[in-house]
Parts: sequence; C-alpha cells; structure tokens
Amino acid sequence: MPAGPAAAAEQGPTAPFLALLGSRVRVRRQQQGLTVAQLAERSGISRRMLTQIELGQANPSLVTVDKVARALDTDLAGLALEDARPEVLVVRPAGAATVMWSSAAGSAALLHVVTSGQGGPELWSWALAPGDRYDAQPDPAGSEELFLVQSGTLTVQADGIEPVALPAGTAARLSSDRQYAYVNEGAGPVRFVRVAHVRPAAR
Repeated sequence: MPAGPAAAAEQGPTAPFLALLGSRVRVRRQQQGLTVAQLAERSGISRRMLTQIELGQANPSLVTVDKVARALDTDLAGLALEDARPEVLVVRPAGAATVMWSSAAGSAALLHVVTSGQGGPELWSWALAPGDRYDAQPDPAGSEELFLVQSGTLTVQADGIEPVALPAGTAARLSSDRQYAYVNEGAGPVRFVRVAHVRPAAR
C-alpha cells in the first residue's frame, strides 16, 4: 500500500471494478496452470488476499493490482479495461472512467484508455486535494511517465532527484523506475493528465 500521511484513508479500485478484476485474475491464473499458492509466491501477495481478490471481496491498492498483473504476465490495464481491440476504441464518457485510487481527502486517479499492447501507454487523469499525496512503488526498468498539469502546482518527488514543482501548463517526463510521489503542497486542487509507459518486468 502506498505510504504517506493520508495512506490510512486511501482506497483502491471501486466496487464496480472488483468483480471484473477477480474474474480476470482467476481466468488468467487458470490459463497459466497456476495455483493460488504459486501466484502468491510470484506476486508477493498473500494467498488470503489473492483468494479475496478472485472472489471480488477485497479492495486492493493500486500497487497490489499491479503486482498481481505483472505476476500474470500482463499489466494493470490488461486487468482493468476491455479485452476488445477494435481499430478505433471509443471509450465511455470520462465520468465513467475506472477509478483506480482515491483518498478520503477527495483525490482520485482515473484510468481512461490504454493501447492494445502489454505495457503500452496508459491515459490517466488525476486530481489531488490540497495537502494530499500519492506514493508509488518503482516500475520496471525503463518505465516512464508524461505529465501535463492542468491546474494548481504538482510537486513530483522521486529517489535520486530534488523535488520538482510543475505549475499549471507545464509538461514533464519522469523515469518511474524508482520510488516516487505526487504531492499537492498548495491551497487549491491539482489536476493533471498522466501518460504512463510501463515496461514489462524482467523474469
């Protein structure tokens, strides 16, 4: 689970997503001939948590879903969004995007659409409430994120670099293969668009 002052109040995917997530995890695990115990060992997630995820009874963090996805040789988007791969995929209205993380302060991360290839770019929109933050675990080597800040000032903290303040209208790139965080140190909300390109994890 991400760390930080608001960590105890953070939430993972919302209820409508949990049944779909559980069924996809179970199907992929069975297709690969894995037991729950074997998937637990691969992912570093407890058997109890995995069983609850498959039954749609858990509310896992974004980090947990990502670990399970990688252990199943897919990515978060492969478990989160539609399987269809039409030439033009028209996604439902933005108001119905998949909420992958939220906090009691009113912050939220919405996953809108992804490319068809594993690890391909993912399009997100984020809102951070004043004083809130999101702490992320390192992505596989070579992973990157792009940002476009729409309102407020987004502060990006990452291992090995000084914190960077990105005011509205600023675009930036981050090497996300390290621990990093999004922080709102201002008095108003921060909104930004994020494009994540997560490299497949080495086996």
